[in-house]
Amino acid sequence: MARNIRVEKITQTPIEKQEIEIVERKGVGHPDSMADGFAEAVSRALCNEYIKKCGTVLHHNTDQVEVVAGRSHPEYNGGELISPIYVLLVGRATKEFKDIKIPTDTTAVKAAKQYLKTTLPDIDSEHDIIIDCKLGVGSTDLQSVFKRGKAPIANDTSFGVGHAPFSEVEQIVYNTERQMVLNFKKDLPAIGTDIKVMGMRKNDNITLTVACAMIGKHIDDQNHYFSIKSELCDKICDLAAEYTDREVEVFVNTGDDEKTGSVYLTVTGTSAEMGDDGSVGRGNRCNGLITPNRPMSMEATSGKNPINHVGKLYNLLSTRIANDIAENVPGIEDVYIRILSQIGKPIDQPLIASAQVIPEDGANMKVIKSESEAIIDHWLADITKITEMIARGELDTF
Repeated sequence: MARNIRVEKITQTPIEKQEIEIVERKGVGHPDSMADGFAEAVSRALCNEYIKKCGTVLHHNTDQVEVVAGRSHPEYNGGELISPIYVLLVGRATKEFKDIKIPTDTTAVKAAKQYLKTTLPDIDSEHDIIIDCKLGVGSTDLQSVFKRGKAPIANDTSFGVGHAPFSEVEQIVYNTERQMVLNFKKDLPAIGTDIKVMGMRKNDNITLTVACAMIGKHIDDQNHYFSIKSELCDKICDLAAEYTDREVEVFVNTGDDEKTGSVYLTVTGTSAEMGDDGSVGRGNRCNGLITPNRPMSMEATSGKNPINHVGKLYNLLSTRIANDIAENVPGIEDVYIRILSQIGKPIDQPLIASAQVIPEDGANMKVIKSESEAIIDHWLADITKITEMIARGELDTF
């Protein structure tokens, strides 16, 4: 059966030629990203447990994680948590299948602790955080939809969106946080994982405002703190120069007050230790960014099941399709993908799969349309590949 695919040219100023562009990324240690990370780690672990015990992924959604802030007393060369961070793993999971009992709650807690160890190493899992689990059983109606038919059936009427290619500001914002955690932290261990990067481009001038939780035990005193900030600014400027020839200005922890000594000092490198709570879906979209200049979905992708939850699948799929088209179809400045499902219908047969293209001057729209349609059709025909990539942890959801 032919799929409902439409490719159209739109008349719109490409992102790089717009006067103002704003882009944000919340780092892995931001309380909202912590919730996303725990939710997705739990879902992935349940997928693996279901496959091991039952030979297939069973119905679950673990996208209701809540992070409740603790209380702390940060100091230079030390500091301590007074009350621990509290994490509640909430959602729905299949706990029994054909008389096989599945240890969903213990699997969830184990996965969350492993994620904590590998992604948020500055948090002491024994003393700084409490991980609680209250997984319920899924809705009978949704479980029925989950099992129906040969092809996965959409669990909801929902849409996913994606865009490509990343603009210079989008690349800079995304990679600033990633490099701070993965590389800069090796030289500057005071860098915490709770990082927020806000990028703003005004014509050809880019301003990066970076909030970075600093870890007190790695900082001798206030002078040392400000020297670390200065070195971090230089590193970020050098990184930005790899992605743009535009002017870039970097600000780190602009709320600091040198006169009063009020600075962004923490014990664990995250604001979740005191004052900031977190919930799934309040942070980055599945492409890792928050982009008010682009179409976005409000769906939370982390923690939703990767079999038929279109709120997850279609957002990840749209992003992959957009990237594939931008990389392989010549003559495109920007491409926007929107895929809409209907509950109870096969996920490879969406109600519409729409591509909106801003072509370069002189581009052959007929060729763009034909090649883009072929890419969309190919991905929809092989949509279970997205499920496999999610289960293997090959796709980021925030």
